[in-house]
Amino acid sequence: MSSQDAGIVTTAVDWLRPRLASLRWSRLSWTAKSLVVGAALSILWMTFHQPGLDQRLVVDSLIFFCGPMALAAYYGKDIGYRIDRTAVRNAALLALFVFPFYLVGSSLPSIRAYYPMWATAAELREPGAFAAHAAKQFALVVAVETYYRGLLCVGVGERFGIKAAFISPVIYAVHHIAKPPIELLLSGPTDVLFGAVDYKSGSILPSVFAHGAGLVLLDWLVIHEPLIPPETVYGWLEWLPIPL
Repeated sequence: MSSQDAGIVTTAVDWLRPRLASLRWSRLSWTAKSLVVGAALSILWMTFHQPGLDQRLVVDSLIFFCGPMALAAYYGKDIGYRIDRTAVRNAALLALFVFPFYLVGSSLPSIRAYYPMWATAAELREPGAFAAHAAKQFALVVAVETYYRGLLCVGVGERFGIKAAFISPVIYAVHHIAKPPIELLLSGPTDVLFGAVDYKSGSILPSVFAHGAGLVLLDWLVIHEPLIPPETVYGWLEWLPIPL
């Protein structure tokens, strides 16, 4: 854990401890329980997350998947594990909307330097290695979306309505502060969009599909020559006050 993460964890624990001590769990609403557990899981993740993909898959599955699923199962609540015609339609539409952003972003030097995560371009040019890497990343997306969009959006939507879509972007930004500036800038509105679509769908399928397939597409794009010349993308985005 970095010193920056350690400071955030310490501050969060100091803020959370007296509030938890004054709570009577049985009297809390489902929304309050979700937010308390969400905060605790966030602290656990910042304390124990690992850099490697295999280790990250284990840690994120235990914290971000098992934690919310156990809470929802115990209280008989829905956190977006539903597939119906609306969810499938919205998953396809959301993916079609965000894929151009992955395409454009794959030409930026900061994105190409950061991705692919957990492997080198040379390693992933072998089809079998890329397929295994993509499968692990998709499984990781299922875990994190269960937390960000399942517990913290669909799960608490019964209290906050569509405004619940604004909760997870803040936590995501804290968890991923080391990502390229252009990605962090776009992740806020994108996360709100993902949450809003999931809330309207009553399902996390749209964000799971768009996020998972988008990451696989981005990795494939960055291990090959840019489809759009970088100078063209620079021309489009040079007005942004951040490094590209």
